[in-house]
Formats: sequence, structure tokens, C-alpha cells
Amino acid sequence: MARLEWGVTGERVFETGVDRGVLYIPGQPGVPWNGLKAVRESPSGGSPEPYYLDGMKYANVATAEEFNATLEAFSSPVEFAECDGSKQLAAGLFATQQPRKSFGLSYRTQVGNDLNGFDGYKIHLVYNALATASGRANATVSNSVDPMDLSWEITTRPPIADGYRPTAHLVISTKDIPSLVLLDLEEALYGAIATTPSLPSQADIIAMLS
Repeated sequence: MARLEWGVTGERVFETGVDRGVLYIPGQPGVPWNGLKAVRESPSGGSPEPYYLDGMKYANVATAEEFNATLEAFSSPVEFAECDGSKQLAAGLFATQQPRKSFGLSYRTQVGNDLNGFDGYKIHLVYNALATASGRANATVSNSVDPMDLSWEITTRPPIADGYRPTAHLVISTKDIPSLVLLDLEEALYGAIATTPSLPSQADIIAMLS
């Protein structure tokens, strides 16, 4: 077996950026999220939980982990209003502080290395997300335009899973799947001539990639 080497050309991999955000509301076609500028993933849980017997640690078990995130954007799709606690009462009239609908989300992150630059991407799928109300600062306009930053804290509920611990976040490395499978996947997520954009179930994603 060869000796380990560090810093080999082409193996300095990095991940950056976010694009192709898509909002999925149950029962409706997916819509592009224009203006999405950041998805700050912040999982909670997963910390070790020690157990003792006769004064000795006999087990160290990680607690269940949940996917949480902060969405940052310049704007949100009109369809997101009902996920943000707004209900349309009439054309152009909205009531706030209404019950919030859950939603799904997909977005991409770019993957690259020191040799080829960007040479692939990952597709992130988020299920059963619920947005939390966040503050907004409405300030006077000065001689330079400063767009309002919008943000939402989201929590998730994992779907039932078979063969793995339930999770609300799937990550697909597109470099590792055949191009035809990737084409089918992206047609399902983003739509095609005869396909309505939607968020497939986790079971469907697994079957598609298998």
C-alpha cells in the first residue's frame, strides 16, 4: 500500500454557493425561488448522551438530530405567502398572522477542486419545513438603494423512513450518478414539457437513484 500524500493536485475539494432554489407546496406545482441568496443549515441535536452504571460510563449515545436552517432572500415567491402566515382576502389584500403551511424546498450547491474549478454540484432536498416569523426593518430610502434582507428560520419534520434514521434533508451528489438518472431527477424537480415540477418522496428518490 502506498504512503499517504497530502495536497495532491485535484484533491483539494471545496463546496460553495447556492442557486436553483425551488419552493414546493403540497398539492401545487413547484415554483422557482428567485432572490434566494443563502440557506444557512443549522442542525440541532446529535450531541452525545452518556449513561452510567456503578459510577462508570458504559454507553455514549448520540441523540436524534433535526434539520433546521435559516433562509435569506431579497424576495420570496407569491406562493410562499401562505407559508409565511399571510392569507389573501381579496385581490391585493392580505391578512397576516395566519396559520402557516408546511412546504418543501430544493436548492443546489456548487462543488469544485483546485484543478478544474467548478466541476459538479449537489442537490439538496428539504421535506416538511415550517417557517417561523421573523422581523423586518422598514427604513427610509437614502441616495443609494439598500434592498431589505428577508429571512426565515425553518424547522422540519422528517418523513417516515425505511432502512435509515428518518431525516428531512437529502443531499444528492450529481457527480456520482449516471447522466440519464440525473436527467430524470431534474425533470421531476424542475419540470419538463410533459412533467409538472414536484418534490418526489424520499422513497421515490431512492428508487430512482437505485
